[in-house]
Amino acid sequence: QVQLVESGGGLVQPGGSLRLSCAASGSIVSINDMGWYRQPPGKQRELVARITSGGYTNYADSVKGRFTISRDGAKSTVYLQMNDLKPEDTAVYYCYADLVLRNDAGDFQYGYWGQGTQVAVSS
Repeated sequence: QVQLVESGGGLVQPGGSLRLSCAASGSIVSINDMGWYRQPPGKQRELVARITSGGYTNYADSVKGRFTISRDGAKSTVYLQMNDLKPEDTAVYYCYADLVLRNDAGDFQYGYWGQGTQVAVSS
């Protein structure tokens, strides 16, 4: 059983900060990329930030300079530090992990999604 457990969402005022966490667990051979996506109401899901197992990162233009993605030493937990939050950041935020799993036939890649956590930025 593989799980991605997200935490840290909530309501914050414009200009405030939140820190999202996502922990991967289960029978995982390895974890490649991890990242955060978001989906505002009525819009498509979009990439927020992504980090590879080697520590390379990329960000959506709308969050560059405000958000920072990182991973712990074991690379099983990904964080998103969100600063200077704006009302347009309001969305459901989803954790994503590119996993390598194993069965009798060999290893295979699988993209796994968390259930999402709500972030609301409002006065």
